[in-house]
Amino acid sequence: MRKLNESGSLVLPFVLVFIVMLTAIGFGAWAYMGRQDYKNKSDQKSDAAVKIAVAAESLRKDSEFAEAEKSPLKTFQGSETFGSIGFQYPKTWSAYIVVNDKGATPVDGYFHPDYVPATNGDTAFALRIQVVNTSYSEVLKTFDATTKSGKVKVSAFRPVKVNTELGSKVEGEIIAKKQGTLILLPLRDKTIKVWTENAEFAGDFNNTILPSLTFIP
Repeated sequence: MRKLNESGSLVLPFVLVFIVMLTAIGFGAWAYMGRQDYKNKSDQKSDAAVKIAVAAESLRKDSEFAEAEKSPLKTFQGSETFGSIGFQYPKTWSAYIVVNDKGATPVDGYFHPDYVPATNGDTAFALRIQVVNTSYSEVLKTFDATTKSGKVKVSAFRPVKVNTELGSKVEGEIIAKKQGTLILLPLRDKTIKVWTENAEFAGDFNNTILPSLTFIP
């Protein structure tokens, strides 16, 4: 005959085994869910990284293509009457030059990618050039107030190809509400003004236009 205590003794081990099994199953499920969550997040991060890399590569190629399209460079050559000013600029730019021998601004030029917008608008042009019937010293004086207020910084500038002539570089708010870099150079009783009104074209201005700038003093 089986005694009650012998039958009851089987229950506790069974319960313990059952609890251990449930714990193991629960831990396994938790570990699996954790791995899946990590994998999903890792995949998402990898996908995001790939998209960023693809976008960066596309931007690099677009930039390289845009730079390549600028060549071969065009050459601007002004008249002998006003110093035979010359320089190179990207072939993707268009030019609009007004010459008025009797005006206060005998030479007034506008350069911009693709086409030249209306000159009486708010366009920040890639490149501007002027010859004005005002002496170099007088033109430079017009920046005294903005230099003192800190709106512009003035430094010496000597053209690479005309290194006998000393002019000035004006950086900052060269025109009201327009930031850029302006070069002033003496031309007998007149002044040459060459500038960019747009930071986007600072590279072209500093690396193409200025190094190729020539004129006859």
